[in-house]
Amino acid sequence: MSAASGTRRGQPAVDSAAAARWPMRRLWPLLAVVTLLAYLPALSGGLIWDDSGHVTRPDLRSFDGLVRIWTELGATQQYYPVLHSAFWLEHRLWGDAPLGYHLLNVLLHAVSAGLVVILLRRLAVPGAALAGFIFAVHPVTVESVAWISEQKNTLSTVCYLLAALAYLEFDERRGQAAKIAARRGNFRSLTPYLVASVLFLLALFSKSVTATLPAALLVVGWWRRGRLSWRHDAVPLLPWFAAGAGAGLLTAWVERRFIGAQGDDFTLGGLERCLLAGRAAWFYLGKLLWPADLIFVYPRWNVDAGIAWQYLFPLALLALLAALAWRRQRGLLAGMLFFTGSLFPALGFVNVYPFVFSYVADHFQYLACLGIIAPFAAGWETLTGRFAPALRRPGAILLLLVLGVLTWRQSGTYHDLFVLYETTLDRNPAAWMAENNLGTALVDAGRGPEAIPHFTRALELKRDYPEAENNLGNDLSQLGRPQEAIPHLQRALRLQPIFAEAHNNLGRALMDTGHPAEGLAEFQEAVRLKPAYALAHSNLGLALARGGDTAAALVHFEQAAQLDPGSALYHTNLGNAFLQLGRLSEAIPQYEEALRSNPGDADTHYRLALALRQAGQLAEAVEHYNEAMRLKSLPVLPPAR
Repeated sequence: MSAASGTRRGQPAVDSAAAARWPMRRLWPLLAVVTLLAYLPALSGGLIWDDSGHVTRPDLRSFDGLVRIWTELGATQQYYPVLHSAFWLEHRLWGDAPLGYHLLNVLLHAVSAGLVVILLRRLAVPGAALAGFIFAVHPVTVESVAWISEQKNTLSTVCYLLAALAYLEFDERRGQAAKIAARRGNFRSLTPYLVASVLFLLALFSKSVTATLPAALLVVGWWRRGRLSWRHDAVPLLPWFAAGAGAGLLTAWVERRFIGAQGDDFTLGGLERCLLAGRAAWFYLGKLLWPADLIFVYPRWNVDAGIAWQYLFPLALLALLAALAWRRQRGLLAGMLFFTGSLFPALGFVNVYPFVFSYVADHFQYLACLGIIAPFAAGWETLTGRFAPALRRPGAILLLLVLGVLTWRQSGTYHDLFVLYETTLDRNPAAWMAENNLGTALVDAGRGPEAIPHFTRALELKRDYPEAENNLGNDLSQLGRPQEAIPHLQRALRLQPIFAEAHNNLGRALMDTGHPAEGLAEFQEAVRLKPAYALAHSNLGLALARGGDTAAALVHFEQAAQLDPGSALYHTNLGNAFLQLGRLSEAIPQYEEALRSNPGDADTHYRLALALRQAGQLAEAVEHYNEAMRLKSLPVLPPAR
């Protein structure tokens, strides 16, 4: 925003000179190309960290699953049903292929950049096109754009900006609409407001941080007119404030109840939270102005009200706002109010789970950064136009090139788990979460022995870390060392008794060390704590079958296959149970389903051959038996006659 007061109400607010030079029909494709080029390394990236928790789970991929996304708290990681409905649709379009998700994220970001241009031009802010391009290629946005999980940012921001544009349409035409309403009724006059309200709800249900929009609109109204009216400015936004407050409270509850944003890591007093907020605001401002050393996990600060220098951050922030107000720099003050207000949900006053690792993250300022980018672009346009016209365009292009190169390099760090966590540890060696997650990635890649030092290091950095204890125990168990695994899994459960995965892993280790009754009890507890845990159901079924209760095992094998219908293992286990119970007509389809997912499994071919032979289908039985032998490089049988 510029330092000017804006236009009078009712007048079109368009930066006509800029619009003539850069019409939107030229800007849209240019923004798309520039954004795609800057994020090219991210397009070849895979799934990282919690992406698998956002890409739609197997049990939610049906139309019933879509209903659950909207009606069942806990069905998804956070209650953002618009976001997860988008993920649901995306999975139907391109499945688990990461390219589709990455490409959509980049395009949503480019759309937001274009909407920024339109919005700023409507507000007659100089440098609107420059602001849009800076937003498109600024490195602090990389975490939101290159990380699939943060589609919540890119999608919600599109809805947020569209809602803001629709509300401005309502605001600017209110006088004219009142005259029309007197003749034709109120509905047509309310149409822009209703459209804006629907878009605001879509934004809220994509990410609740967009609850700050009504406050931002009040800031914009004050900036344009120099005053606010209760009836004109506040009353239409009261329903929005109520909806935003409800969404924020629900998100805070979900963070505590389902994600774990509670406990010793979140025990900050009111004074400490104020100190944290001041420091975080300056941190984000610094990264915007000098985007160097961006990290996926920043060092976690020690916030202590007994340390005098920590008071400097909130005091300096208040002093800056006071100075802008005193100097009547309304445009700059409006930008800072937008910046800090949009950051408010992430400044420490509300617990969010990532605070366990760090109090700051680049994706927290994705939306807020517009409050700084817009005044910067306006200042550049105004000052260079007045004092150095020849520098205006070359300087802007140079700035965008530098930012674009930094974004291109930064987006490459999100290529895969190994690059991400190794880069994080290079820049922040104390990042215990990165050590733990790198170990998990190594285990998933079949490199279990290499993972042990990373889990051990994570526990050195954070002694009371149940996830690392569980992962170390699971790794040791998979490496054939269940006796060593048990103490780590037991300690994980002492630290976090409701840890379903640790109960499941402890159950498997106990079974492997000859304690079937204790192992069975752990599997039962895992299923009780997490009814949608397919692997725990499968393991419980195996434990019951080993104890001779095949009928009870069948129930859990069926549950596992329903929860994860794409798993060959669960269908094979279900087929084995049906075969043992003599229910051949039900066993055969399960084996066939397993082979559709994993056609190279020799044991499943062999089991299917046994079932087909018992069912009298000898030719088909020989075919699958021979395939099993071929896969194991053994002699085959002649065709059945």
